Amino acid sequence: MSARQDIELFLDMMAAERGAAINTLEAYRRDLGDVDARLATRGIAMREAATSDLESVLSSLKTDGLSAATAARRLSAMKRFYRFLLSEGVRGDDPSTPLRGPKAGRRLPKVLTEADVDALFSAAADMPGPGGVRMRAMLEILYAGGLRVSELVSLPLVAFARAERCIFVRGKGDKERMVPLTSAALEAIAVYRDVRAAHLPADSAKAAKASTFLFPSRRASQGHMTRERFAQILQALAVAAGLDAATVSPHVMRHAFATHLLARGADLRSVQLLLGHADVSSTQIYTHVLDERLRALLETAHPLADKP
Repeated sequence: MSARQDIELFLDMMAAERGAAINTLEAYRRDLGDVDARLATRGIAMREAATSDLESVLSSLKTDGLSAATAARRLSAMKRFYRFLLSEGVRGDDPSTPLRGPKAGRRLPKVLTEADVDALFSAAADMPGPGGVRMRAMLEILYAGGLRVSELVSLPLVAFARAERCIFVRGKGDKERMVPLTSAALEAIAVYRDVRAAHLPADSAKAAKASTFLFPSRRASQGHMTRERFAQILQALAVAAGLDAATVSPHVMRHAFATHLLARGADLRSVQLLLGHADVSSTQIYTHVLDERLRALLETAHPLADKP
């Protein structure tokens, strides 16, 4: 059996037994495909690789200038893959067990200031036509609820069925959470509903599928706006707002939501629930962001900051 077939069987297991999301599976496919390619240049099959071979893979990542975070992700994929081969009886050992990856310092997420977010909303208000109305509604939901971009674009119409002031979001691991919305977000959604039909496909078969989503698409095969298209529109909006487009993304908006809530006194547990984090340690990164911002403020604004 080829390495590609082994990888696909591993991915099937991750989907069936671990409930891994599509994006997670694609990431594993890319990482393991890269490992396979690097081993192949040495004439080594993935099934037959020894610990020293996998060490060479990690060394080649460093030689190619890839980051410690990338190496850590490749190592994690290898460890899961070889544990799978061991559990299936394909191998009698796990060559990845002795491997230790480089320690990757945890980078603090990029965060927009409240003024930056205001500038984005002002730019969105100037967008013309049904597209502008749709973008304002999406931006309001994104910032009001801290949704992941995949959660936002795939919101079904029935997300609002049980409580008009809340939406029910299905996130990672197929877990559902309730997210309250602001009055501004609810108002923007109400206005958008009046023009929503403009984004439905003309083809009746495609329209039937797209009509189940809050943000349908005339072109996307999945029936709703794609993550890539939303990110593209958001980047153009950042330019219109006078912001550096490289610092603005859907996930940066999610970071802004969390950081601004904490800065205004929200407790960590509540923010964790709103974000849909399984572990509070994922949410704690935003407290570090606040610490860094406060430290920078102290160093630049305190009257004794420039004195030795």
